[in-house]
Amino acid sequence: MSMRNIRRLVLVSAVASCLVAAAHGTVQAQPEAPSGRAFTENVAAGAEYQQYIVGFKPRSEAGRSASVRARALRAAGERHGVSVEEVRQLAVGGHLVRTDKKLSGDQARGFLRSLAARGEVEYVEPDVRLYSTATPNDTQYNDQWHYWESNAGMRLPKAWDTADGAGVTVAVVDTGRTTHSDLDGNTIGGYDFISDTFVSRDGNGRDSNPQDEGDWSPAENECHQGSPRSNSSWHGTHVAGTIAAVSGNAKGVAGVAPKAKLVHARVLGRCGGSLSDIADAVIWAAGGTVSGVPANPNPAKVINMSLGGGGTCSSTYQNAINSAIGRGSTVVVAAGNSNQNASNSQPANCNNVVTVAALDREGNRSVFRSDGSFASNYGTVVDIAAPGGETWTATDGSNGILSTLNTGTTTPGSETYKYYQGTSMAAPHVAGLVALMLGEKSLSPSAVESTLKQNVRPIPGTCSGGCGAGLVDAEKTIASLGGGGGTPPTGQLLANPGFESGDTGWASTSGVITTDATYPARTGSWKAWLNGYGQSHTDTLSQTATIPATATAATLSFHLRIDSAETGTVVYDSLKVQLLDSTGAVLATLATYSNVNEGTAYVQRSFDLKAHAGKTVTIRFTGTEDSNLQTSFVIDDTSLTTS
Repeated sequence: MSMRNIRRLVLVSAVASCLVAAAHGTVQAQPEAPSGRAFTENVAAGAEYQQYIVGFKPRSEAGRSASVRARALRAAGERHGVSVEEVRQLAVGGHLVRTDKKLSGDQARGFLRSLAARGEVEYVEPDVRLYSTATPNDTQYNDQWHYWESNAGMRLPKAWDTADGAGVTVAVVDTGRTTHSDLDGNTIGGYDFISDTFVSRDGNGRDSNPQDEGDWSPAENECHQGSPRSNSSWHGTHVAGTIAAVSGNAKGVAGVAPKAKLVHARVLGRCGGSLSDIADAVIWAAGGTVSGVPANPNPAKVINMSLGGGGTCSSTYQNAINSAIGRGSTVVVAAGNSNQNASNSQPANCNNVVTVAALDREGNRSVFRSDGSFASNYGTVVDIAAPGGETWTATDGSNGILSTLNTGTTTPGSETYKYYQGTSMAAPHVAGLVALMLGEKSLSPSAVESTLKQNVRPIPGTCSGGCGAGLVDAEKTIASLGGGGGTPPTGQLLANPGFESGDTGWASTSGVITTDATYPARTGSWKAWLNGYGQSHTDTLSQTATIPATATAATLSFHLRIDSAETGTVVYDSLKVQLLDSTGAVLATLATYSNVNEGTAYVQRSFDLKAHAGKTVTIRFTGTEDSNLQTSFVIDDTSLTTS
């Protein structure tokens, strides 16, 4: 019997023993220390939770069987006096579950810890509510100082001499769209990801219409204790206008990337939006698959997330972001408006994102209220700063950020323009600039971030706590992309090539990147383990990188170990190594391995990619098993080097 099959029998026995114990009322015998990670730090004081995201270990019986999951959830719920049902599986692989009543404080933490203590659980976290990161003001003047003023503007005019964002799609993960003549020409579709009809207001949950139905709140305390009455913000419309409002039409405002196209992923409505919906939207926006949702026909190379909430970066958030990065999408996020270290705000504190702080018209870190209670977040997780404005120091609001909006106080009215303030307004300046960059040159997400940081200018004012590398400079950034000359980058182009930072930089099927001891890593503790189930199954692993046009050599290599329970010389299970272009089309199949190639050691495989210099490519491994007998493809120590 193969090692994989032995492991499966041990796991089945362990799960069965746990369930028998639960049936006899001995659930209390579970260990106090969780075997998985429980994000109890994301349980906010005074908040109530009824939905949670549970990541089951994919090679566990609970990870593969709905009935086993149901028993595990029931056992955890009984300990805390609640019934638990599974709602759906998320695109990141976690399962959304719902209790029959809300839990708060220590109750919620206890429930999370009970789930995490189960051996089949990898992580569990509350399905937290997140909110837009803008503070609107009612006055408006046609004055986009944030683009061209010498003091704290982003120096756009000369960048527009050569770049306009044509050919680039930007996803706005926000409140959805409204009809606006300054936006309609650049809007090419979207999807409504809000699954809660109370939040969505359109009565039918998820659908193909990303129309913003309004996020007004008619009563105090409707959303949470202390929440105020509020009018609809049309937040997504404002953000979209900064990114890609139509230019040259003799009206209104201009977007940073006036020829880029916009796709709206609606995730925020009444009382904000849920982590589970946002994670699905991010994956869909980048071209990934979400169960029950049609594929995005216009995958975005830039994703703007002007939203946030408290707590550490959750597994669900990080997995969704990694999936987008792995597909070549740059993710730009707002640092948050809580006047605190952004390390306490997600997704600003997630890995692989471009986190943006806000500066006012004088070049200081933005303060959004006279008492200082609301101001741009700051700290070491901030990557860069951009104009975010502030509206309270001028009676006409003209120190804010002017963009497209709607007049409706509840449901949509007519189009208008308005000044807003916030890191929500800073982030789309950077997202628009990224669109300008990608319209001029193919760049990987990591290359985008480093190019932005290398071409900033000093912050004109003060930023206590730190506002990243500096103030974004469009003119200098676009000029740096002008070809010719220079020394091509050398060395490693892949992020996290040995998997020692988990799934950072990679997009993969849930559970592929692992520390499971069945097959030791070649070096370190982590490796990628594709397949090994002994049943029909497909696993994928991929990362996107840009090979410099000036490279004289480019080599892809990785170490591969193959273990199989198959016998003979017939191919039953296979691993394809392919190179994809920026549209996802296959440029080349570099190699195909199978159960016939099994061995007991890692073997290095290398391929010459010099013919693809100047291209942004995705390296994809696809493992496929038939219905019987396992084959495991284990990969470690990858590299893509140039000289």
